[in-house]
Amino acid sequence: MGTNSDPQERTGMDNTQLAELLMGIAKAQAAVIDAIERAEPGFKNNHAVPILTTAANVRAAVPRIQDMPARILLRMQGRSAFDVAQIQQDLEAAFASDGTSPGASAEPGANLSPAALRAAAKVPAAAPAATAAPAAAADDFDFTAKT
Repeated sequence: MGTNSDPQERTGMDNTQLAELLMGIAKAQAAVIDAIERAEPGFKNNHAVPILTTAANVRAAVPRIQDMPARILLRMQGRSAFDVAQIQQDLEAAFASDGTSPGASAEPGANLSPAALRAAAKVPAAAPAATAAPAAAADDFDFTAKT
């Protein structure tokens, strides 16, 4: 090991080390899934992969950092070879996006799908009324104890 005098330098991980760590964790999780698959044939395709697909948020083009472990494990369920360089590249893309997809905005309603934007354009007053209605309806309920 090096003799760095700065503790931050000694404890910090670079993207390659993080990718290797994530790969090792995914291998251990894949071993558990394989063991369950041997005990209960069909578990992987019927249960594990669909849940991993949801957890990995595969519909997002650029993964968020929190999606990376599930995406790595999901890839390990396939037959293709997997390498640390690909994980490192995906991590760098996730770090660069800061957890947002390209073109995303911090403004409320700015990240809506095209279909949601068309629906909102047809009924512009629907969104404010929908948020105000539950608050008004809650005032009509009597939650006092009945004797």
